[in-house]
Amino acid sequence: MTSNEPNLSRRAFGGAVGATAAAAAVGLGTAAPAQAAPAAEDRHAGPQEREFRAERGRRSRRPNILFILGDDLGWADLSSYGSPNIKTPNLDRLARQGVRFTDAYSGSATCSPTRFSLYTGRYPGRTKGGLAEPIADKTAGLEPTHPTLASLLRGSGYATALIGKWHCGYLPDYSPTKSGWDEFFGNFGGALEYYSKLGLGGEYDLYEGDAEYKDLRYYTRILTERASEYVSRDHGDKPWLLNLNFTTPHWPWIADGDTEESAEVTRRIKAGDGRALWHQDGGSVEKYRQMVEDLDRSIGEVLKALKRSGQEEDTLVFFASDNGGERFSYNWPLSGNKASLQEGGIRVPTIVRWPARLDGGQVSRVPVFTPDWTATLLEVAGARANPAYPLDGVSLAGYLLRGEKIAERNLFWRVRGERALRRGDWKYYRGKAGRDQLFNLAGDIREQADKAALEPARLAELRAAWEKTDAGLLPYPA
Repeated sequence: MTSNEPNLSRRAFGGAVGATAAAAAVGLGTAAPAQAAPAAEDRHAGPQEREFRAERGRRSRRPNILFILGDDLGWADLSSYGSPNIKTPNLDRLARQGVRFTDAYSGSATCSPTRFSLYTGRYPGRTKGGLAEPIADKTAGLEPTHPTLASLLRGSGYATALIGKWHCGYLPDYSPTKSGWDEFFGNFGGALEYYSKLGLGGEYDLYEGDAEYKDLRYYTRILTERASEYVSRDHGDKPWLLNLNFTTPHWPWIADGDTEESAEVTRRIKAGDGRALWHQDGGSVEKYRQMVEDLDRSIGEVLKALKRSGQEEDTLVFFASDNGGERFSYNWPLSGNKASLQEGGIRVPTIVRWPARLDGGQVSRVPVFTPDWTATLLEVAGARANPAYPLDGVSLAGYLLRGEKIAERNLFWRVRGERALRRGDWKYYRGKAGRDQLFNLAGDIREQADKAALEPARLAELRAAWEKTDAGLLPYPA
């Protein structure tokens, strides 16, 4: 089937939500061509990339959704984003086949709040569990009563699975299977040793559903096998959602085959060293390179399995990092790292491929962030958000599929001790030093030229916008 040929099987749009809603979901209407935001610094665009342009008028079934997250991967850690020493041919190929976003952001600066923003489509501060930055114990989690991307898609006829890192709460109260995913295979916590599967507290942390699953092989291999099996299945007429959450390249810095280093970290965990997994005396730029390139190979294996299954054309593949890079990451020219609301803490590599609907070799410079993807996926799947839990993101389906312009809006972030808001090219930022700063990202992606004194009215306007949003969120516990 070519990308221009309609498919009218029972999985066609409208099967679950009606023909009218389905047509709206896939965006068969017409609109004015999209207009890209002014270009930020991007010296790493591929030679064949062109500015994004929607191809309107195509028909498609509701897509399968393969949503892949790396863990603590920096904005420039892919060769297609400028890494000088890391080679990522599979993700580079994915970018050539789809759309690469230069100004895409995570929903927060650490693991679990970003995952909250993806699964709920809302700011992390809307929920009690989202206030933990990140979740570190059993007192917080994603409440099973809260609608999620998975529960809403499941209600619209999707099969749903999460493979890999959950990090939105621990058993017995919190679990993917309590929040809309039919299947779960992975770890509950924020980190684990790649071979022993021991978590931060020394607990064993590999589960199938809510039961422990014993497998002491390298974790990335296991997740790759599981994901390849899932995308190869015959799901019948059901479209599917797979959240594939790798822990790579999150610490500890253990690559496939590093069994001696694994044994030493495991020994320290069992001896009660509560910071052993942080691996602050381990790792290197070279080790980090090995881990990222292994992530790339693993994603390549899953994509090959998807292609062999015959479902590639009608599967929307999304790849991003959950937040900015950490110790050994390459973030140039951004400032800041994971846990900071500077660009290096929240701007992440982001690639979208959907052969049936999107042309490849394109680059988009429109500012977007995690909650937007929730809204987008709900729309293309023909599902609707629960009106009692309004989304904070906007659907990008009109932009991607119908050529609609995205109205200028505010992208908002809040972490303890820091605040940030982006509107167009302008970014308001207050770090832990407590000083309000203003940057024009179109010409200063590195956030070094503070325009606060030159643009006091603009600074006041953006600060007021940030404070208005913040007033509607839950306060941090004392």
